[in-house]
Amino acid sequence: MLNLLFQRMLSNLYQWFWKDEFWFPAGYTWTDMEDANGVTYPHPKDLLATIPLAFILVIVRYSFERTIGIHLSRIMGVRDHIRLKAAPNPNLESFFQTQSWNPKEAQLSLLVNQCGLSVRQAQCWFHYRRNQEQPNLTKFCESSWRFLFYFSSFFGGLFTLYNETWFWEPTTCFEGYLNQPLKIGIYCWYLLEMSFYHSLLLTLPFDVKRKDTMEHVIHHFVTITLMFFSYCCNFVHIGALTLLLHDITDVLLEANKMFHYAQWENTSEILFIIFSVVFIFNRLILFPTKIINTTLYHYTLKPFFGYYVMITFLIILQGLHVFWSYFILSMVYSFVVDDEVKNDMRSDSEEQDTSDEQTKPERERKKSIQYSDDTNSSNLLRTRGQLVLKN
Repeated sequence: MLNLLFQRMLSNLYQWFWKDEFWFPAGYTWTDMEDANGVTYPHPKDLLATIPLAFILVIVRYSFERTIGIHLSRIMGVRDHIRLKAAPNPNLESFFQTQSWNPKEAQLSLLVNQCGLSVRQAQCWFHYRRNQEQPNLTKFCESSWRFLFYFSSFFGGLFTLYNETWFWEPTTCFEGYLNQPLKIGIYCWYLLEMSFYHSLLLTLPFDVKRKDTMEHVIHHFVTITLMFFSYCCNFVHIGALTLLLHDITDVLLEANKMFHYAQWENTSEILFIIFSVVFIFNRLILFPTKIINTTLYHYTLKPFFGYYVMITFLIILQGLHVFWSYFILSMVYSFVVDDEVKNDMRSDSEEQDTSDEQTKPERERKKSIQYSDDTNSSNLLRTRGQLVLKN
């Protein structure tokens, strides 16, 4: 009886979720999206393929990082510098692993009472422990995989969309809507991109921790939601342009990170300037004027629920663009005016030691350890660019 009731509830929820008026303008239904006479349209069931594809991408990624990524890191001279290790402390380690990498003041007070340490000693322990989780080699391999994907995806997407009229004239994206057939090239590229963002969410807990993890979660969630609604509502043209616009900046970003981790500072600085210009142009100029403007003012049919969802998430995505642009422009200003790039709040760079209680011998010992691995490693303390942003 309960099983039958549960099945009926699921059936009612399914029927309510896929109501015609949620997904299409007035006068259109799901029957208008049925394939006929060799013409194919987007179908929600197609997106189920992104789930196994996401797991396949995870396997490919870790295989790539442990083979090609490691080999490439050696060629580029990437090495993990020796760090001071946090002293073994079961209580602090348990808190670090299960609750937070950066405890708040109240949490620190409880921890120091349990461990018999001062607040400053506990802060230093977490400082050293966090730095142990920031290996350059691991970060390089992560960036090399993302660079490979974004590079392949951008040029694959460019090749797919190049001959489309709406690629050159985004204002024509809604011409003939809703009856816009889905081409096989766009279908494959779209599903691959969505699978990739699914894989990023799957691996996020296991990736190197960064200061903007929450922003990453929001970004991936917004991207997946946009792709889902754009596919189901047949807004694929707008969705494809949005993906292509983002991929080119991500290619430059990941390349910049790779050279930064390899300490090719001149190349990294040049890429940073190029990345900054492209990011600002694409995401603060092209995205609102070509994507949001087209969706708002060149959609001619009666708005419906899926349309409003698209607009809402496009605006949220633009808000993230503004948020990240602020930090990029701050870094560019510091680079041009002060001849150095300040540590970016979005970066995953190694923390610098600011402990007031650290004794001079300890500071000297740390300094000698940091400098012993490479005579040029002073760049870690006076680098001209912690250029490790993430879109």
